[in-house]
Amino acid sequence: MKFMNIFAGCFVLALAACGQNFAADKEDLAGTWVEPVPGMENMVQGFSLEENGKASSVNMATLQYEKWQSSGKQLVLSGKSIGNHQTIDFTTTYEIKEFSPQKLVLEKDNQVFTFHRQEN
Repeated sequence: MKFMNIFAGCFVLALAACGQNFAADKEDLAGTWVEPVPGMENMVQGFSLEENGKASSVNMATLQYEKWQSSGKQLVLSGKSIGNHQTIDFTTTYEIKEFSPQKLVLEKDNQVFTFHRQEN
C-alpha cells in the first residue's frame, strides 16, 4: 500500500512538471493577441507579433510595440511609451503562464493578463 501511495505521488508530480515545462516557438506565438479593454469590454487591445521579431500595438496609441522575442517561458516586448510630451523607450518581460494556439496567459508583477488570438 505504501508503494502505491509513493507511485501515485510521483505520478502527480510528473504530470505537474509536464504542464509547466514548455517553450513557445516564435512561429507559434506569431499572430495578433487581444484582451478586453478594462471597463470597456466591447473593445479590445493587445499586440501583433511577427515571426521576424517585429511587433505592433492593437488599439493602444500611447504604447507602441516595436519588437519582441521569446526565450523558454518568457516573452519580451519592447517599444516606445508616448505621453505627457515625452517618449520613453521600454522593455517589458512577461512570464508565459499558459499557451495554446488560441490562448496566451502572461504574468508580470503578480498581474495576470489573458489574451486570445484574433483571427484576421
